[in-house]
Amino acid sequence: MLALNIPGRGQFNINHLVLDFNGTIAFNGELIPGVAERVVLLSKDAEIHVITADTNGTVAGQCSGLPVSVQILRSDDHTGEKGEFTAGLNGSVCIGNGANDASMFEEADLAIAVAGREGCATATLMKSDIMIDNINDALDLLLNPKRIIATLRK
Repeated sequence: MLALNIPGRGQFNINHLVLDFNGTIAFNGELIPGVAERVVLLSKDAEIHVITADTNGTVAGQCSGLPVSVQILRSDDHTGEKGEFTAGLNGSVCIGNGANDASMFEEADLAIAVAGREGCATATLMKSDIMIDNINDALDLLLNPKRIIATLRK
């Protein structure tokens, strides 16, 4: 568990990290360099879920050997499906960039938008707690939680 005490916002006990795949931890269907190492480190403190429509059909191969569970979206409503998945988790941080991440951001205890090379959908950005420009910096926030505290304290 990752515990965050953010002045003015309260105590957050993070048990789950939910990661969007394409555009967030992967580019053109390939894991972004540096992500795998950070995921392994974070898996010591939280259960990690990769949730995706798997646009490029590569998530299984790219995440094999990583300590993550992979959730491939099956419905016609990916936004709703991501939100429902996240709502069922107790203590979650979500990281994403696409329009279909907005609902999971609403359900998360902490939402981090990543602009990255694909950009970030405005609807998702507006529901985020923090916006950052690349996934490795976003994961580093969780590895160094005082950075989150410094950004979100009131």
